[in-house]
Amino acid sequence: MAVKDYTDSEPFLMKEADVQTKSRPHVRSKTAELFQIAAYALIFAYIIRVFFVQAFKIPTGSMENTLVIGDLLLVNKFVYGARTPENIPFTSIHIPQFRLPAVREPQPGDVLVFKFPPDPSVDYIKRCIAVAGQTVEVRNKEVFVDGKPFSSIKNPDGLKFEDPEIIPRNKGYEAVYPKDAGSRDNYGPVTVPEGSLFVMGDNRDRSYDSRQWGFVPRDYVLGKAMLVYWSTERDDVWSPRWSRIGLWVE
Repeated sequence: MAVKDYTDSEPFLMKEADVQTKSRPHVRSKTAELFQIAAYALIFAYIIRVFFVQAFKIPTGSMENTLVIGDLLLVNKFVYGARTPENIPFTSIHIPQFRLPAVREPQPGDVLVFKFPPDPSVDYIKRCIAVAGQTVEVRNKEVFVDGKPFSSIKNPDGLKFEDPEIIPRNKGYEAVYPKDAGSRDNYGPVTVPEGSLFVMGDNRDRSYDSRQWGFVPRDYVLGKAMLVYWSTERDDVWSPRWSRIGLWVE
């Protein structure tokens, strides 16, 4: 009776089992590595968003034609000194905030993103007209800063006037700040207080700005508008405005 020799097959079976056993931790380590890479990427993106660059979308026409409804722009948060988060990430737990040193302060002519003073939960975008200590006046729609035309500081290509009517000083149709400051088209002079900014939209007749609700605290400034990276017709993401993509905000 023949006897079957297992001496050659047993080592093979043992080696195959060893390979299967060793492959499982290898798969687990690859999965863990992918999760680690994803976590690092999320942390990196969060740091970039908080301290350096954040994306915003233009929802109204108050900055036309410099910025139009549907523009998506990148905002430089680093230049004016970014603030640390108000809450622990992904929670509602408040933590102390501090601001990083600014590269420079906001200047007349800069396009700013800031917390809306009457409701800080809302972000607004306007052009800085004057800073603390400067005097602002509007005469028949023309803006003056310290007695000089604002156009000598900055004359935006997208500046727009929709209403041909010039509202007299004593015949305002809407509230102004302060209440005795005149009208939309004949306003001031008012002096910007310490730690504040005066802002206006480039669509001067259709902008709800410092003429109506007052000054922007410097601490409310989030960043400087930098670049239009995408633009669509209203909410139709499939109708890009190719001519606007890549425009620097001036």
